[in-house]
Amino acid sequence: MTVNSAGDSPGHAPADRTSIAFTPIELGPVTVRNRIFVPAHTTNFGLDNLPTDRHTAYHEARARGGAGLIIMESLRVHATSLGKPQGLAAFDPRCVEPLTRIAEAVHRHRARIFGQIIHLGRQIDGDALRLPPWGPSPIAWDAAAAAPHAMSEGDIAEVVAGHITSAHHVLAAGFDGLEVHVGHGHLLQQFLSPATNTRTDRYGGSEANRMRFALEVLTAVRDAVGPGVCLGMRVSADEYAHGGLTLDDMERIVPALADRVDLDFVNVSHSAYHGSYALSTQMADMTFPADMFRHLAPAMARSLRAGGHTMPVMAVCKFRTVEEAEELLAGGEVDMVGMARAHVADPDLVAKARSRRAHETRTCIGCNQGCAGFLEKGLPITCLVNPSVGRERTWSPNPVDDPAAASKRVLVVGGGPAGLEAAWVAAARGHRVNLVEAGPRLGGTLRLLEHMPKRHDFLALVDQQIAACQQHGVDVWLNTTVDADGILSDVIPGGRFDGPPDHLVVATGARQQPVAFPDGGVGLTLAEALGRPWSRGRRVAVYDLVGDWSTMSVVEYLADLGVSVTYLTPVAGYGWKITVYSKTALTARLREARVGIRPLRSARSFVEGVFTVEDLSTGDVESLEVDAVIAAGNPVAVSDLAAAVADKPGSLVSLGGLDGHDQVKSRRRLAGGQTRVGEHRLAVLGLAADGGPPAVTVIGDSLAPRTALEAVFEGHRIAREL
Repeated sequence: MTVNSAGDSPGHAPADRTSIAFTPIELGPVTVRNRIFVPAHTTNFGLDNLPTDRHTAYHEARARGGAGLIIMESLRVHATSLGKPQGLAAFDPRCVEPLTRIAEAVHRHRARIFGQIIHLGRQIDGDALRLPPWGPSPIAWDAAAAAPHAMSEGDIAEVVAGHITSAHHVLAAGFDGLEVHVGHGHLLQQFLSPATNTRTDRYGGSEANRMRFALEVLTAVRDAVGPGVCLGMRVSADEYAHGGLTLDDMERIVPALADRVDLDFVNVSHSAYHGSYALSTQMADMTFPADMFRHLAPAMARSLRAGGHTMPVMAVCKFRTVEEAEELLAGGEVDMVGMARAHVADPDLVAKARSRRAHETRTCIGCNQGCAGFLEKGLPITCLVNPSVGRERTWSPNPVDDPAAASKRVLVVGGGPAGLEAAWVAAARGHRVNLVEAGPRLGGTLRLLEHMPKRHDFLALVDQQIAACQQHGVDVWLNTTVDADGILSDVIPGGRFDGPPDHLVVATGARQQPVAFPDGGVGLTLAEALGRPWSRGRRVAVYDLVGDWSTMSVVEYLADLGVSVTYLTPVAGYGWKITVYSKTALTARLREARVGIRPLRSARSFVEGVFTVEDLSTGDVESLEVDAVIAAGNPVAVSDLAAAVADKPGSLVSLGGLDGHDQVKSRRRLAGGQTRVGEHRLAVLGLAADGGPPAVTVIGDSLAPRTALEAVFEGHRIAREL
């Protein structure tokens, strides 16, 4: 049967060429070609606190892909806002030259670019420069963070001057406008918020006093750049933090700021950088409803209009498609829609929507693994669904534009996220690809998420990969196993090959292993737990040795069913591999579901309904009466095929696509692929076209069990190197 395409899904209806999203808009003196913009988002591509060629290629790809406006990531106005070497120093005159290259690259594709000037305030880690964080009051952003230096009036004047200097540098680089950041719990919002400003001088206390610093910055920048430059501000309409600014507060504050400063736009976001639920709302992951924040920008627009202000208002957060943006724009209250992670996932999303190819879009799934998760680690961002992020100089975002030197016969064994990625990317580059899957369905272990509604967006990744396999001509064989001997063409005469494969990609994944407790008993694996019926009132202990979403998803799934869940781990924490940008919301949900969390507990036994654990802090032994114990242990790689091939004379086995092949450009397009369903056993070795055995690459969990982020990346990388 033909692989079903995901192209007709509701989220990807073709956009009308005459839709509001594609109409130009005036932002003060600047005309923007359409109403879709890329909001400022940190990439960690900086080096020595300066922009790099990596920035240039990254932003050029999104300008080429059709975005009307790009707002460059946080350009820091003072040394105390830099943090790590990746932070970009706009106050440093050396920034002008690399920023100029970025502006020129964006302008080549008729897009506009603004610079966001900012001081991040109290949450900056000053270890790299041996500088303390600055803030309005000595209140730390998180329980594990250092309290900031409470700024003097001299410090405040220094930061105002830094905004002016930075604005001049950004404009000297040829940028089209400026955005002053007054949101996200950064320095200016820290002064605005009663939760972070406990000062008793003229910058604290009353709302008018708390607004003073933001007004001084906005006024100083407007006076310095003059009326002919586009100037706007970014605000958080709701901090979502205890004691913080609410929408009611901001409906007063934002018009009051606009009364005093000539602004050309207001960019409405939300959240505060605070070690609580607030932080997770900033880059809301797949567990948040897509429309949870859609009311904020229209509300802000109404308050501005009521005050006589007509500047355009922008909206952001969890817009994944142009169609979703169009729905909000059609209401007439919001003038532009920003998509940050959506443009990370697919820089061509606007162009695809405009040319009625929205079904080809790689949609952001809100996993926060490669973007927010890498930011937290101080690494350059990447993307689970788009491994070309940050590599635009060497990998075209569209593999079709990076054709292989010669068409090879490629056999991919394993239809999980790694194998699917390798198959479609290799086919898109002109290779002849067969994908073999031992089971009846594609998707690998991600199919377990069908049980868990809060993680369903991951299934969109599988759907998109399957659709891409069909589009680019991959032949898919289900219920098919493989061994390491013989000639492939003798077994599949109807396959796409006219001989054995030139390259074998092993993506056979990993299997979960039961955890045996030292004093008796065995826990259920996560997969076994998901295969069982659960009813309200049952008591379950979840013992975690992994610390990632695989365990926490099962915990939430059971809790949502009304099961009484106790989470235990020998680690001094929980979900330790989950980014803090998602974890603060997870913590709130677990609290609401009354999931008990017991760290520093080592399992001893599970016998006759009693789970015995040792408190590693005291040595005491505790007993829990439960109906079941689910134990999440580290999976084991399924690497039998790779090992068997490696034993063959002359075989060449590489790991994770680390071959490093150089490519010469050529191109071949393939017809639509087919799926064969039946019982097959394939033999794959034999002689390749060059007279030797096929090269073999092991990727994903079959190399080492990790996450879908690594699996997709390794599948993509080997396909680029073939």
